[in-house]
Amino acid sequence: MRFSTGLAAASVLMLAGSVWAQEAAPTATAPVATASEWRSVPAENLLVIDTSKGRILVELAPEVAPGHVERIRLLAGRGFFDGLLWHRVIDQFMAQTGDPLGTGEGQSPYPDLKAEFTFRRDGQTPFTAVAAPAGAVLGFLHSLPVQTQPDAFRATTADKKVHAWGLYCPGVAGMARDEAPDSANSQFFLMRQPYPSLDKRYTIWGRVVSGLDVVRTLKFSPNPDGIVADPDRMTRVRVASDLPEAERPTVRVLDTASPQFRVLADAARQTKGADFSVCDIDLPVQVAGAPAA
Repeated sequence: MRFSTGLAAASVLMLAGSVWAQEAAPTATAPVATASEWRSVPAENLLVIDTSKGRILVELAPEVAPGHVERIRLLAGRGFFDGLLWHRVIDQFMAQTGDPLGTGEGQSPYPDLKAEFTFRRDGQTPFTAVAAPAGAVLGFLHSLPVQTQPDAFRATTADKKVHAWGLYCPGVAGMARDEAPDSANSQFFLMRQPYPSLDKRYTIWGRVVSGLDVVRTLKFSPNPDGIVADPDRMTRVRVASDLPEAERPTVRVLDTASPQFRVLADAARQTKGADFSVCDIDLPVQVAGAPAA
């Protein structure tokens, strides 16, 4: 069997003449972000997953896992995921899909992928640090939580880059695989809760920026294997850039390079104290455009 291993209620925000649904409000003590503090997710990096329970929007992370992102784009563009079941869902863990057989044994007709458990980060990588425990740095690459070696280590490496990897926080998208590291193919999972033991063991290729509530309402199994008897399904999966403009949702995420993000991150660190995790930071998101198909 192939093994795979928060967002608040919407409110309406008027901005630049458009109506946006804002899925994670700023903290009560923080000022509202200005228009320039929002980052637009490129259409080619926005995966639109329509399900029997609602819509899930995933921001792809080609800087982290280019091979896996290319595979997701390919399969979505060919309609491979349409109608597939969320066949394995475990509460407090993850929801898995992408198997054409619906049993955990199926895959696409394409070759298995080489693992991309980690990536190399240089000074041009869009990374924002939020904490620096001894010998490491925690932060965000766009919407994805990341751990990396400190910048100072770049002076000691031949390529002037440092080691980095995504972290399995809620909403993070990972690729299922067999025991062999290079056996991921088409099955993937979305995290319902944090699960750090998966870090650097399963390739991360994106993160849910809208619809984490949908992921958490998918039918789950009480059995240890997580196989759902009457599973929910994906109805249509497309990269936004492949949809007609009239059907494309558009997404803005609070820019991690903005002053408002720093306020948000500092508030989370103060609230959690010694228990702080980068998973405690919920990025505010604005969604506009066509409703789910």
